[in-house]
Amino acid sequence: MRSSVHPIEVESYAILRSRLDTTDLPPLTRAVVERVVHTSADPSWAGDLVCDEQALRAGRAALLAGAPLVTDVRMVAVGVTSRPATVALDLPGVRELAAADGLTRSAAGIRAAVREHPAGAVWAIGNAPTALVELLRCAASGLVTTPLVVGLPVGFVGAVAAKAAL
Repeated sequence: MRSSVHPIEVESYAILRSRLDTTDLPPLTRAVVERVVHTSADPSWAGDLVCDEQALRAGRAALLAGAPLVTDVRMVAVGVTSRPATVALDLPGVRELAAADGLTRSAAGIRAAVREHPAGAVWAIGNAPTALVELLRCAASGLVTTPLVVGLPVGFVGAVAAKAAL
């Protein structure tokens, strides 16, 4: 876990703030926008992100209270430096569940993670659109409740529809 901010990150945020004014955004939305812009080095993200301040407050409160963080893939978990995360794709039996239920491994991982964390976890989906679709299906079916879902699946097949559904 990271305990201090590296000078390179401090300088990077100074550059970001010299190029992008986020002062009109609510505080948690501003933090998210700045993190995404910093991570991607692309200020155009500022106009593309959809954030809900109330959901961000609920997710922050849940994490501060010790709620688990569940990610779809290791890549997302590795990017989180402040806390451990459960990686849905790495849960036992995911490959078998995918084969048995005709799911992608990412969707099967989410299904398995929902069984382990049916209430209160914060979810971060950053790879397969099928993972986000499965999480939304589970939520609509009452199988999972969550204070916050961060949904940024990648690719051209299903990603836009999954994000719109979120």
